[in-house]
Amino acid sequence: MTVTVRYFAAVREQLGGAESIDWSATPARNVGALREWLQTLSPAHAAALDEAKGLRMARNQTLCAADEPLSDGDEVAFFPPVTGG
Repeated sequence: MTVTVRYFAAVREQLGGAESIDWSATPARNVGALREWLQTLSPAHAAALDEAKGLRMARNQTLCAADEPLSDGDEVAFFPPVTGG
């Protein structure tokens, strides 16, 4: 399963705009598990995606909770609770 991950605002400044993830290596297939896995990629990922930051998450451009299931080809976005326009 391939998932496109997009970062916005301060998260984007730390990690860049987007990355394509091969998500078939793990049995956990929801947005929260993806976030936890992304945090293991580097210290920058761990800091940018820290749960204490209160980041919002969206799956296919719809806000979602951590238990939202993922499907092949989904787009997941992470962004701060307040972003500018």
